[in-house]
Amino acid sequence: MKRSGIADLPLHGGGVPTWLAERMTKLGTAICQSVLYAHGPSELLSRLSDPYWFQALGSVMGMDWHSSGITTSVLGALKRGLNPRAHELGIYVCGGRGKHSRKTPDELRAIADRKNLDGEALARTSRLTARIDNNAIADGFQLYLHSFILSSTDEWAVVQQGMNGSSGLARRYHWHSATVRDFVSDPHAAIVGEHQGAIMNLVDSHARSAQAAMLETVRQKPESILADVRRLHVPAHHDVRAKDVDLKRLGAVLAVAYKRELRDFASLLLLENLGPRTLQTLALVAEVVHGAPTRFSDPARFSFALGGKDRHPFPVPLKTYDESLSVLRRALDSARLGHTEKIDGFARLDKFVRRIEETYHPEVDFDKVVAHEHAISVSLDGRSVFDDRRSTKSRVQMGLFDH
Repeated sequence: MKRSGIADLPLHGGGVPTWLAERMTKLGTAICQSVLYAHGPSELLSRLSDPYWFQALGSVMGMDWHSSGITTSVLGALKRGLNPRAHELGIYVCGGRGKHSRKTPDELRAIADRKNLDGEALARTSRLTARIDNNAIADGFQLYLHSFILSSTDEWAVVQQGMNGSSGLARRYHWHSATVRDFVSDPHAAIVGEHQGAIMNLVDSHARSAQAAMLETVRQKPESILADVRRLHVPAHHDVRAKDVDLKRLGAVLAVAYKRELRDFASLLLLENLGPRTLQTLALVAEVVHGAPTRFSDPARFSFALGGKDRHPFPVPLKTYDESLSVLRRALDSARLGHTEKIDGFARLDKFVRRIEETYHPEVDFDKVVAHEHAISVSLDGRSVFDDRRSTKSRVQMGLFDH
């Protein structure tokens, strides 16, 4: 058995403000719908099981590009946005953080009853993936988040995260059913001891595949297991730096957004009359929907779509966020009615940007790009958690509410 990816992230405190959480729910849902429309449920699960794509998704949604909170906020947004439409989309997000993770087996059984799936097998899979990542590999990370994403065709992905207080890191683990052997056939439970090899297992004559898989896992050194998967290690610094970004790829996006002749053609592809800042966002969204796995090696680049709540690399431009979401929503609504020209335009836009990347080599001054975003931030209603804190402090000082 093997997982599909791991990400190491700095531990960050603080919550996601309501103004961003609501937008993340809408945009995350629309992006997943676009992937489902273009590629189907199996591809969406495959992408969610890729730590680089998952990080790019969080970045393009306006969350901090590298913090541990990206996991909780993205999965929470997808659960809020996708589950009410699960009957239509065929995707269910179960579990979550803390007490919500413990509800995962019951949520899976309830879905299985409605969709004629094996609920007990799904519940056992949920428990096994959690136990393996929490116990089988003694890497010092204790799970506090477990999310199970299920399709109506019984394919699944698991995303879970553990905390290591001594190192100040969180570790995110990704699983995809397409890369995991069938490891249970009858109910059984297992407790895995220290990674030196001691294992206690409730004996079940029909659970040999599960026992063999878990034994195989604990016999291996943690380093060898981790080396077999796509591994994302995010640097400790919070700000986005030039070395974190593929400047050639970013340059192609900026060229399409700001070079008049390229921008006009890109707008035509989307059948929309768009300004440069919105086109910049939508080009990066299009890449998240249609890009190949190799395109996500620099997830920080996708923070140039809508910034980050802590102003890295710039405050979240709310006007651009809402306009971009409106364009994507209109395209999806038209596609539901059978008019696919607009939603298909995102695939055309992604191909166009890649052609520009290959043939047009603009000079990208990273510092100037960031400075420009800060310069136009006020005009785009740029906002961050620091603005919220100042607003609250001002109201307290004015005596508008008790403190």
